[in-house]
Amino acid sequence: MEIIEKHLDTVIVIQLKKHEDHRGFFMEIYNEESFKKLGLNNVFVQDNCSFTKDKGTLRGLHYQKEPYAQSKLIRCTKGEILDISVDLRKGSPTYGRPVLIKLSENDGKLVLVPKGFAHGVLVLKDNSEYNYKVDNLFNKEYDRGLAYDDKTININYKDYIDVELKLSDRDLNNPKLDDIDNNFEFVGGNNEYK
Repeated sequence: MEIIEKHLDTVIVIQLKKHEDHRGFFMEIYNEESFKKLGLNNVFVQDNCSFTKDKGTLRGLHYQKEPYAQSKLIRCTKGEILDISVDLRKGSPTYGRPVLIKLSENDGKLVLVPKGFAHGVLVLKDNSEYNYKVDNLFNKEYDRGLAYDDKTININYKDYIDVELKLSDRDLNNPKLDDIDNNFEFVGGNNEYK
C-alpha cells in the first residue's frame, strides 16, 4: 500500500496493492505495521458497514467533539460513493474547506479522514456499500452535525449526481458552519489540533 494523494495536508488517499490471477484477487485492507511505515499511527477500535439502496442519498456531515473525536478509514465495497470531509479545526488555514473524493468497489483505495473534520458520504450508484474503521467509539452525547448545504462550504452536489438528494431529518436540520458546536483547534502542522 502507498499514499497516493494528500488533500489539505491531512486527508489521505491510500492505494492498496491488488494481487490478481485467474481465480480473482486478494488485497490486504489494513495492516498496523504497514500503516506505521506510512507514518499513520491510528489505533482503530471499531469497524462499521453502511449499505444504501438509492443513489442520491447523502449521509452526513457528521463529527464527534472531543474527547470522542474520530478519525475514519473509508473503503467502498460495492457501487460508488463520493466521500466528503470538511475541515473544522478553528484557526486552520483550510477551515471550512471540503475535500471530495470518489471511491468505487474496484479502485482499491482507502480514504483516511483525521479527527477535526466533519464527514459524509453521497451515494452515486444504487445499492452501494462502504466500510469504515474508527479510532474512537461512538458517543451520542458528543455526536454533532454540519449542514450539507452551507453556502460557505459551497459543495455543488449536482456536479456528481443528477437526482434529488435524500437525507435523514437529522441531516436536513444540521447547523451551518458559523453555528456548529465544535471544540477542534488548529495548532499547526499536519493533522494537528487540540
